[in-house]
Amino acid sequence: MIRFLTAGESHGKALTTIVDGFPSNLQISKDYINQQLKRRQLGYGRGLRMKIESDSVEIISGLRFGKTLGSPVSMLIRNNDWENWQNIMPVDPVNDKIQKVSIPRPGHADLVGISKFNFDDIRNSIERSSARETAARVAAGSFARKFLQEFGITVGSYVESIGGVYPEKPFIEKLFKNKLQKNFTAKIVSDKADKSTVRVLESLQEEKIIDKIKTAKKRGDTLGGTFIIVATGVPVGLGSFMNYDTKLDAEIAYSIMSVNAVKAVEVGEGFLLADKYGSRSHDEITF
Repeated sequence: MIRFLTAGESHGKALTTIVDGFPSNLQISKDYINQQLKRRQLGYGRGLRMKIESDSVEIISGLRFGKTLGSPVSMLIRNNDWENWQNIMPVDPVNDKIQKVSIPRPGHADLVGISKFNFDDIRNSIERSSARETAARVAAGSFARKFLQEFGITVGSYVESIGGVYPEKPFIEKLFKNKLQKNFTAKIVSDKADKSTVRVLESLQEEKIIDKIKTAKKRGDTLGGTFIIVATGVPVGLGSFMNYDTKLDAEIAYSIMSVNAVKAVEVGEGFLLADKYGSRSHDEITF
């Protein structure tokens, strides 16, 4: 029903997104979207770009008097760093000789970009494959978040691990042992995680992770991690088993895997189920 498209380069003038197929009369504000953009930029150990940018959305079309019109919604997020890149990333031809990026980085789209699109400058591909593109996704996703809230559906997340540092008491296990308290919503998870500089739910784990990030910085290295997403209030029957492209878990996996650097997606216990008997793997039937 709803689709979105993003455009823009990491160090270009701006990022843009168009959300199409969105219903009318949903009340949403610029401040609400900016709050989500601000959450994206928080966290210890983030790249220097996060200190340069202070993202704010400009809604171009699709709203009137604070409510959606049912027409395509277009938004713009300006890049503050554009001032320093005007001579490197201009749209029009230039006479000046621009230094080309020629050494590809492992784990990035550098090499595949110049090979696929026949470039002799890696800059042409890294500008679009940058994680900066996710700012436009957050703006688009804010509309979906607000829409789901109208139906009592909330989505939350937290960081499970960074650099192999896991919590002593996994929150998700504790949650399901308590049979999901009646008043529990996924927003509670996000609110708690947002109070942590690395979005974890245990203070001791946070300290260990920060120490490990500091060590990685000294070595000129980076760390990976895992995160968990929880949704509450989701009604039975979303998605369909009738066709491959309407399965809910398939759509979730597709969306998450399209985010830069994500290399695996689990639903439930995921890969751990491969080591268990079926009798120990299936969900209990409840109503």
